[in-house]
Order: sequence, then structure tokens, then C-alpha cells
Amino acid sequence: MSSFNLKVDVNQNGDVKKAADTLDDINDIDFSKLLEKPRPLNIERLRSLDERSLTELSGSPQLRNADNASSRVHDHADYVVTPSVGRRSGFNTPRSFHGFESHPMVGEAWDALRRSMVYFRGQPVGTIAAVDNSEEKLNYDQVFVRDFVPSALAFLMNGEPDIVRNFLLKTLRLQSWEKKIDRFQLGEGVMPASFKVFHDPVRNHETLIADFGESAIGRVAPVDSGFWWIILLRAYTKSTGDSSLADMPECQKGIRLILSLCLSEGFDTFPTLLCADGCCMIDRRMGVYGYPIEIQALFFMALRCALLVLKHDGEGKEMVEQIVKRLHALSYHMRNYFWLDLKQLNDIYRYKTEEYSHTAVNKFNVIPDSLPEWVFDFMPSHGGFFIGNVSPARMDFRWFALGNCIAILSSMATPEQSTAIMDLIESRWEELVGEMPLKVCYPAIESHEWRIVTGCDPKNTRWSYHNGGSWPVLLWLLTAACIKTGRPQIARRAIEVAEARLHKDNWPEYYDGKQGRYVGKQARKCQTWSIAGYLVAKMMLEDPSHVGMISLEEDKQMKPVMRRSNSWTC
Repeated sequence: MSSFNLKVDVNQNGDVKKAADTLDDINDIDFSKLLEKPRPLNIERLRSLDERSLTELSGSPQLRNADNASSRVHDHADYVVTPSVGRRSGFNTPRSFHGFESHPMVGEAWDALRRSMVYFRGQPVGTIAAVDNSEEKLNYDQVFVRDFVPSALAFLMNGEPDIVRNFLLKTLRLQSWEKKIDRFQLGEGVMPASFKVFHDPVRNHETLIADFGESAIGRVAPVDSGFWWIILLRAYTKSTGDSSLADMPECQKGIRLILSLCLSEGFDTFPTLLCADGCCMIDRRMGVYGYPIEIQALFFMALRCALLVLKHDGEGKEMVEQIVKRLHALSYHMRNYFWLDLKQLNDIYRYKTEEYSHTAVNKFNVIPDSLPEWVFDFMPSHGGFFIGNVSPARMDFRWFALGNCIAILSSMATPEQSTAIMDLIESRWEELVGEMPLKVCYPAIESHEWRIVTGCDPKNTRWSYHNGGSWPVLLWLLTAACIKTGRPQIARRAIEVAEARLHKDNWPEYYDGKQGRYVGKQARKCQTWSIAGYLVAKMMLEDPSHVGMISLEEDKQMKPVMRRSNSWTC
């Protein structure tokens, strides 16, 4: 994470000039009706997925879609994820689960999560990245959009939607700011990477200060923030059954602005998004420039979530038509060109090069000699995954956890591909989970390749941080993917591994080493998304219906996987 330089001009009267005035103008918007609490819906608690299959769950009468009747498109995730009767036993305690004895870590985790809460003018608006007073704060005292997602899910699952509602509203207001880096103005739809609350002691007045990438390492705008915002908006709507927030004109406009940045026509020949290094969770130079799997999977999921919350009239209708076209093209592209299993690996190994015409099999002119040696041993007989990047003459064969988990949750992956990803995780447990779940990417790059790809980054040394480090926050994504694919035992095993150390080590940001044995050399302690990721994983495992707010079932209208050329068959 990067340093955040706070620059506020104060005049002779002690008034904050530009930042405060801009926010005061924004605050003139009347959001009062949206601050009313949504009506809770009553549901019957569910048995574990160990006892009931996902198919049985999705067909159960108690689990029918709880989205508001005004939803414009049928939501295929038929799990009710609204708060139950008796929402919480108290403000400072998590809701008690029927027949569930909480692990001692759960109460400690909730206490730590609440200590990270940020308030703006008396209202909770998010959670800071880390509550670690032993280190220089840098920007760990800010509310990051991507970091807040697991916190938001934890609060929603615990029947506390207000903080999520406030967060969505505040970040929406920040989107309307003028955004400049040096003399260049960013697109209107860009969402901030983070924000912080600034208290002016002279005026006794609070304002929000946002970072849109102008303070980030490398000055890269966060491509993922807008996608996470749309995904979280749908999760809020799904969880509460309240569509008033999503239906608000400003929210509808915000969604359109985000997606307009991605759906505009240009020189692209692929439906994927071209991105710079450092534009997502991996926010440093790590060779993910081009078409990274994390961004493509989040893009796919955001498009599908947008279909569920956009109004299908006027400007919304035109946007919906663009989304549907892009989804069909994107699903075909990702399922065909990013997917790797044993057969596809063998096909690439036998590729011919310099092919010309529409009948070419090796469409990206990938040189077989560029295949890394490790991938042949890493690929199991049964299993597969979406590789890290595909572009002309380049395939990044590294495994990236977030992109593959989101591929499952968004149904960008077919059911067969989703099963194969889980097979791979089980087969390569020591490599991907080891002593702390979960490897953000695998394998680490080192030696000469590390010098070239990272620019000798001292933080991303081999098996550390983004370069093969183990990140506890990914536990919630793994758990959700396990439940959706009917493999909760994998999640339970991973959670048990994490529980052996996570609290004892004071909730580190990440772990180092091939097995994830060591607390990261620069890892912050009491990292909020490590805490929230654990809580969300536990709550989903005990009540699988929660997965519905972050999972989308397969759209049957999507075209199936097709072979790239008839020349593949004999």
C-alpha cells in the first residue's frame, strides 16, 4: 500500500477551501430517505451443506429468491440471505447461530473488527485497513474499497446493514469529484481506491479526503474499486431485500458511469479489459499488466450484478443491451482462451506458430518453448484453472487465487471448470494452502525473472507479499467457492489450518514462505480484512445461505464452451 499525502488548503479564517466546499456541495443531495433501516425479512435457518447438496438448497421453498419484486432480471442465486429472527444478541456481539458453538476466535475477531470502524459525522462509514499502532500508518488508516468488502459482508451476515449502506453512499458521492493526476483528468466513473476522514479542529468540521490513484504506488487508478462497489451494492440489495438504494437515480447513474469506462468502443480486438500493473489487489509491479484474470473475473461479475440492479428503462435499457452483448463475448473468450487443464496444456505444447487466417489454432501465436517447466508438474491429471493473463505471444501460466474464486462465484467458469478448480486445490494443497491459506499467486518468481518483472521490488521478493505470499483474507473467497461447488469440507479444512495460528499471530496481513509458515516480513498486524475474511468464512460455513449474496448461478443463455477450430478434432 502506498503513502497518502493529505493536502488541504486553509485560508486566513481557518476555512478548508476546496475539499470542504466540494463536499458541502455534494452533501446537499437529499439521501435522508435512504438512511432509513430496511425491513428485516424472516427466514428459516439452514442445515450445513455437509447434509444438503447445493441443488437441494437452491430448490428448497425456504430459499427462493428474496430480491425485491422490482428486480428487473431473474437472479439465479436462489439462496435467501437476509437476517434471521432475533438479528443480534447485542450490538457488540455477533448474532448467535442455532446449534453452533462459536470458536473462541470468533468473539475476539468481532471485537477487533469493531475497533476498526470509521465514523463520519457520527455515522459508521467503513473500516480502516489495519489497527496496528506499532508501525507507521502510511495509508493503513484509510478505508479501502476492496478491503472493506469482507467487512461489509460480515456486517450484512450479522444483520447490520447500516454501515454498508453508508459506505455505498459516501463512495458514490466521492465518485462525482473532479479527479486529476498532474494535468490529466480521470474518467468520470472512476471510484476511489480509498478515503479517510479529516477533522478540522479550527472549524470542528469533518470532511472526506479520497485517493483516486494520485497517491498510489506508480500512480495507478484502481480498476477493481468500481467493480467491487457494484458487487457490494447487489450483495446489500440481496441481503436486505431493500432495493431503494439501488433504485436511487444517483446509484443508477453511478453504475452506468463505471461500466461506461469499460464498455466504450476502441481499438480492442478482445472483450477483456486492458490494464496497467498495480490496478487491483496486486497493487505493485508484478507482471499482471495486460489482461489479468482478477480484473476479467471481477468485470464479469460486476456486469452480471449490474443486470440485476439496473433499471431497464431509458438510459438503463441501452446499458443493459451493451452488458448482455459483452457478457456473451467475455464468457466465450475466458472459457476458451484462459482455461488450462491437462489436455489444453498438451495442445499448447504441440502448437505450431506463425499461423495465418481465421482457421489458426494458435490464435495468439504463443511459442511452445515459452511454457515454464513448473507448470507440467503442477498440473494434475484431474483439475484445471484460469491462467493469469493472455495476450499476443504471451501467456502467464501462474495461478491467481482471487480470479479463480471469483470465476466460480460469478459462474464465469462452467460447472465442469468450477469442479476442476476445486480438484486442483485439493491436489495441490501443500502448494496453495500449506500452513496458511491461501497463496495469492503460484509460483513465486525469483532470480533474474524477479529482477526483470518486479524491477527488483524489495517487498515482492520470492514467496513474500504478492509474489507467492499467503493471504488469510482469501479464506472467505475460498469458502464461498467451496460451498457453491458442494465441497464445504475443503473450506472447513482450510479454516482449521488458519485457526491454528491466525489469532495467535495477531491477524497478520500476509504470511511468507513456500508453506506460508512465517508472518510476512512487512505484514501489518490486526489487519482488518484478515479478521473479516475469517468471520465471513465461518458464517458462510455455518449458514450456507449467506453465499447467495456473493454468488450467481450459471446463466443458461451463455453459450457453451466451444472448440477454437475444427482442426482440433481428427
